[in-house]
Amino acid sequence: MPNKLEPIGDRVVIEPIKLEAKTKSGLIMPDTAQEKSQEGKVIAVGPGRHNDEGLLIKMDVSVGDKVMYAKYAGVEFKEDGKDYLILENSSILAKILITSK
Repeated sequence: MPNKLEPIGDRVVIEPIKLEAKTKSGLIMPDTAQEKSQEGKVIAVGPGRHNDEGLLIKMDVSVGDKVMYAKYAGVEFKEDGKDYLILENSSILAKILITSK
């Protein structure tokens, strides 16, 4: 996790999940041809935002949640060789729930 990084307001820090670099037929795709990931793990969560009346609206996600987010949302950065993304709560489209069959 990024050192001493605490999101402000309704922002979330996400560690993107790397997409498979191989096609189904076994071809390895170069980085430039790969799609940008839209899934990640929530690493840190801000306290939420305040509405017009001053009430705190809490976040929809928690640390450890796996989420899907808008394709070009947020600000990317690297720390200790890992990629991270800071985005607003509204850019998170869904939680990915793990179900067993």
